[in-house]
Amino acid sequence: MQTVDGGVTAAAGFQATSCAAGIKKADRQDMALVYSTVPCRAAGTFTTNLVKAAPVLWDREIVRDAAWKQAAQAVVVNSGIANACTGQEGYDCCAASAQAVAEALQIPQKAVFTASTGVIGQQIPTEKIVAGIRQMAPMLAGGREAGAAAARAIMTTDTLPKETAVAIELGGRTVTIGGMCKGSGMIHPNMCTMLCFITTDAAITAELLQEALSDCVQDTFNMVSVDGDTSTNDTVLLMANGLAQNPEITDRNADFEAFRTALREVCTVLAKKIASDGEGATKLFETKVVHARDKEQAVILSKSVITSNLTKAAIFGADANWGRILCAMGYAGTAFDPSQVDLWFESAAGKIQILQQGQALPYSEEEATRILSEGEVRALVDLHEGEAQAVAWGCDLTYEYVKINADYRS
Repeated sequence: MQTVDGGVTAAAGFQATSCAAGIKKADRQDMALVYSTVPCRAAGTFTTNLVKAAPVLWDREIVRDAAWKQAAQAVVVNSGIANACTGQEGYDCCAASAQAVAEALQIPQKAVFTASTGVIGQQIPTEKIVAGIRQMAPMLAGGREAGAAAARAIMTTDTLPKETAVAIELGGRTVTIGGMCKGSGMIHPNMCTMLCFITTDAAITAELLQEALSDCVQDTFNMVSVDGDTSTNDTVLLMANGLAQNPEITDRNADFEAFRTALREVCTVLAKKIASDGEGATKLFETKVVHARDKEQAVILSKSVITSNLTKAAIFGADANWGRILCAMGYAGTAFDPSQVDLWFESAAGKIQILQQGQALPYSEEEATRILSEGEVRALVDLHEGEAQAVAWGCDLTYEYVKINADYRS
């Protein structure tokens, strides 16, 4: 597997573009369009929030429809307004958006996914969406810049675009998987992340594509949290157009495992980009739990640590306040023996053990502060109970987070 420079246009046959449709108050790019020159197999995961945005309902229908999940071909995305809590009018906007793409690109309406991000509760001006689609369709292009422009257009409070791509060999053919995502606040996924779009030229059945995505999401996007809020719009879409011409993956063979491994790498990189760019964040905070009795225990404990506001605040202050970590583990909802826990802090500046068998060790506060002052820091927790492990990613909690969310709509 090789990392390549690119995003949603890295795989063969995928094009993208963006425009300023006037949906946001600021004059900036706020719409993106991704298109495959041939129909795709499609897979998706969606928010478990009971309040689901209109695009989630639209896209979920396509993914669940056996006919259309074999023929998806485009995704149209807007930022600025979430199209959530908008009733029938919001759903009709999705239908009108998809129809506009269908007419512009001469593809079926149900081959078009829609996605939105931004303020909840506002109606999207459908006429601006349709005008933006008509503006974008002739500008679709492959290549690095087109994909990068699309990644920038879907940002809201993100401070930077989030993209990645990898290439692998399957059956003597080079297969590429690329993706872009956005997410900075309202991040506490259950089945996916804020918005993520992954494209590949692999030939694979829709059933195995969905299996691979659902599996990868569990260890990547579902292990991220910025603020504990699960969005109404969480969506991950994966489209595969088969243009790599590898022997089609139809069963769980070595090629399927290689594809799933590469897909997991793409999802991991994107998930970490979201965590590190959390609203107001200055640090990526990773918690790794090892030697757990089972995977479930490791997942619950690692996520409890990275979602603890007190721990996140300590990480912001580079304070090795290990009691907050043990406390967060204690209320996580899964049993463990505190008297057996070992704990280290580590970063590019070094590694220091803080706790051994549940008791504090003598350590240099100065050294611990130096380690925790890096842009990426990790808490390593050893339970000494088994062989399972899990990794979760979050960020520090800063003054800037409150400022951003106190005047988000303005």
